[in-house]
Amino acid sequence: MELLLLSNGKANECPGLLGWARERVQSLLARKQVKRILLIPYAVIRSDWDARANELTESLGIETISIHHFDDPVEAINQADAIFISGGNTWRLNQLLHENGLIVPIQRAVRERGVPYVGWSAGCNVATHSIRTTNDMPVCNAAVLPALGLFPLQINPHYLDASISGHMGETRDERLAEFCAINPSEYVVALREASLLQITGENGSEHLEYWSARDQDFKIFKHNQEPQAFMDAAPLAELTPFKVG
Repeated sequence: MELLLLSNGKANECPGLLGWARERVQSLLARKQVKRILLIPYAVIRSDWDARANELTESLGIETISIHHFDDPVEAINQADAIFISGGNTWRLNQLLHENGLIVPIQRAVRERGVPYVGWSAGCNVATHSIRTTNDMPVCNAAVLPALGLFPLQINPHYLDASISGHMGETRDERLAEFCAINPSEYVVALREASLLQITGENGSEHLEYWSARDQDFKIFKHNQEPQAFMDAAPLAELTPFKVG
């Protein structure tokens, strides 16, 4: 599999969509000889889908076309050189993936044909088994349907552990602790802004790497354990089928 799972799409220190990870994204696309990107922008609610595709084209220098231009979205997946899934609202995204019958086609494209998958924010969430650790509101009254299951652990993008003055609601750590209490067998990987997980390789020899553009850590949450911070992917390799990249 070839996965790039990014916490977010934009960062102040580097302009452009995926600008903070541009070199890694472009390197992946060059290695896989990608000529055109297929964008799934279903998570985008308040912006134009073509505008999001144009942002990618401008930022990465590779033609990008949104899946809504295809009469048959399943066939679009079957013919795709690379699949990019945008951030936005994870609930709406997962709902439309199911309604358009794209879950299995994307799984087969990534697992069987080695099609690169790049997802940020909501697109990162749906790469896991479920979207239960998204930060988003269920704006579309959608059921908690299974997600793509390409990555075996839950992910919480946009992770922030800073204290916000005057905020009296639960912190992110408390919310993730609640998830772990209800799901004690599961782990959650908390990715800060401008950080990513990359999986490369095939046939059971995939390698996993963690990278942060800001040289920051990620955290692992588990029930009845204190959250632990790490700077490399070795602890994740112990919890997944992947080797350390």
